[in-house]
Amino acid sequence: MRKRYVSIWFRHLLTDWQLIRQPDLKEMPFVFVTPEHGRNIITAVSPLAMAHGIEIGMRAADAKALCPGLEMLDDKPGRSAKLLKGIGEWCVRYSPIVMIDDFSIDGLIMDVSGCPHLWGGEREYLKEIVSRLKSKGYTVRLSIADTAGTAWAISRFGTVTPLIPPGKHTDALLSLPPEALRLPEIILTKLRKLGFYQIKSFIGMPRSVLRRRFGEEFLARLGQALGTVEEIITPLQVPVLFQERLHSLEPIKTRSGIEVAITRLLGNLCLRLKNEGKGLRAGILTCYRIDGEIIQIDIGTSGATHNVRHLFKLFELKIEQICPALGIELFVMDATKVDDVIPGQETLWAGKPGLKDQSVIRLLDRVASKVGAEVIHRYVPAMHYWPERSAKRSALITEMLETEWHVDKPRPTELLKPPDPIEVMALIPDHPPKFFIYKGIKHLVVKADGPERIEREWWLDEGEHRDYYQVEDEQGQRYWLFRSGHYGGQQRYQWFIHGFFA
Repeated sequence: MRKRYVSIWFRHLLTDWQLIRQPDLKEMPFVFVTPEHGRNIITAVSPLAMAHGIEIGMRAADAKALCPGLEMLDDKPGRSAKLLKGIGEWCVRYSPIVMIDDFSIDGLIMDVSGCPHLWGGEREYLKEIVSRLKSKGYTVRLSIADTAGTAWAISRFGTVTPLIPPGKHTDALLSLPPEALRLPEIILTKLRKLGFYQIKSFIGMPRSVLRRRFGEEFLARLGQALGTVEEIITPLQVPVLFQERLHSLEPIKTRSGIEVAITRLLGNLCLRLKNEGKGLRAGILTCYRIDGEIIQIDIGTSGATHNVRHLFKLFELKIEQICPALGIELFVMDATKVDDVIPGQETLWAGKPGLKDQSVIRLLDRVASKVGAEVIHRYVPAMHYWPERSAKRSALITEMLETEWHVDKPRPTELLKPPDPIEVMALIPDHPPKFFIYKGIKHLVVKADGPERIEREWWLDEGEHRDYYQVEDEQGQRYWLFRSGHYGGQQRYQWFIHGFFA
């Protein structure tokens, strides 16, 4: 596929933005100024102020002399870049790869390869972008060409057509001034001194001569415009590997229309995932409304899947969060996280399916979509005897167990972390207590089993062993108590409650 680039030049970016916010300034010449070395320097000029001969870089005092009624507004560092970033994110509806022009900070560059046909061709594509930005209040010039450098040059210095046919970018550059190559002023000064006022004056000269006179940067910029040197495009939003886009011929306003769009996107996305042995773990649906608003809903799954029906049900639970207003013109589906899908192996004698049953996983996904994934936890056994370390959080519902749960000895259904200290009455050493006091309440022990000694894992930390007892009080409630350390001598011991049995 031949590469095609669009350059958008905002001729009056800051002043157009100000007019959108304050329409009463439309009949008044105004500028933006910023302090520089003790002087106020003009950074942006409105069209009316420009008609009075005021230019960017002029001192505010000189501008005031040319136009006594000039309105001066304070500029802020980084305002243009921030504004362009917002507009660039809005322009993602026209291309997934949008970059801020880092040379002049007053435009955008888009890699539109494979995009214009969705609008009926490049000419209609450019008309659509111009009309939409104009309707928002911005004055722009656009161009489309085989290279980003040529598109940039034509949008700012071109006089004939903004649409450069494929393969004709070199011819389009010949009559333009050297400024169209995005060269620094020091190189432009050298070119003017030598009488090079058009690109055709030096484009045919040997590269060795040009390198010796003007340096490597000159050759790099010329090569980028001609397409012989690759220009790196750093997009505002890094394109997702698995992404599907759906443009609407008419704005979508109904729930049924949104459902159809989601189904089509998931069908295409899941087919790609299936062909590569992948499954979706997290996905985002982005809806671009015709009024400029962007709405997003996201889903997550417990395990990688490319089941269209299941994923649609997860999105269906959140469709109510999408307010189409005047209509949605573009839907974008991103699989932000994918994992390998491992097909299940059939067995001759299948045991209990448990979490290997896909219906259980789908149920958990739907519950997570309603109450939040953070409230669903799965714990798996860890290879430790010390109670606090005997279980760990699992990142995946489908994670395989490294070891089996120990069921040979009873363990409480609720484990306290950390254990709470208690007061006990113990008449016989190494025997369970007669009663214990927990949170001010006295519990008389009527039944007890134990002790079960659990030694501390000395390679991880230091401390005493524990002797655990299962006890039952007069109310029939069962507890897991332990004594830390030995009785008697100089050794200290203390009793704790560590858990509750069902």
